[in-house]
Amino acid sequence: MKTFFNKSELSQHLEGLKAKGKSVGMVPTMGALHQGHLSLVEKGLQQSDVVVVSIFVNPTQFNNAEDLEKYPRTLKRDVALLETVSKETIIVYAPTPDDIYDHNVESESFTFEGLEHEMEGAFRPGHFDGVGTIVKRLLMAVNPDEAYFGEKDFQQLAIIKKMVKLHNIDVEIIGCPIYRADDGLAMSSRNERLKPEYRDVAPFIYQTLQTAKEKFGTKSARKVAEWVERQFKKHPLLKLEYFTIADTETLRPLKRKSNKKNYRAFIAVYAGEIRLIDNIALN
Repeated sequence: MKTFFNKSELSQHLEGLKAKGKSVGMVPTMGALHQGHLSLVEKGLQQSDVVVVSIFVNPTQFNNAEDLEKYPRTLKRDVALLETVSKETIIVYAPTPDDIYDHNVESESFTFEGLEHEMEGAFRPGHFDGVGTIVKRLLMAVNPDEAYFGEKDFQQLAIIKKMVKLHNIDVEIIGCPIYRADDGLAMSSRNERLKPEYRDVAPFIYQTLQTAKEKFGTKSARKVAEWVERQFKKHPLLKLEYFTIADTETLRPLKRKSNKKNYRAFIAVYAGEIRLIDNIALN
């Protein structure tokens, strides 16, 4: 498996492939890969001749320095895991901060037509400027035909689609279904950091979302949110940060249901010191 640490060498290699008529997909990651990432890579290989998997822990999207320091960095293991999918059609791009940021590790300032102010944006100031900055730079370095993102980070997916449109970047952004463990917990690199007692109860998050979806059929968004809040107040280990039912287009909180719109429920929960997010389509 080819691994590149320099974007100029990667670009030169990809240009050679494209000159031969090869199509290129991309899966941007922060490493600590799991089966959810592999499902994105496999989806990419169904549509592209080669898939570039970027592995880069992006400093500009962490508003908590301790969280950045503790984020797992497992490049050797990640490459070995990717090799179980394919050694020939996957390319790894693992840049240094100086390589991808050109020796200036700072976020650009973005406007995403209001998408950035909801949910994660309200609780993680500057987060989506960091996301927009790194994804834009990665897309420009790889110049893929398609890029694949999981719907677990649905707000991020919506923001990346908006950024590509606003900045006229010639790539198709494809959202893929949330990959879950057998007990329903959404796969995340952060799951590895869960202490056993928190991992045991973490599936409660998805179970609550599923019941919230059932209740949404007959109750108002406010009533559903109040019910969710009560469930977590009673839980001894999990602490709710937010629960929101929002329009999938604007990501604004639902005030009055419309049969013409689609809605999702979004949640963020602390399991000890580990912050977990999830979401579910409601209609």
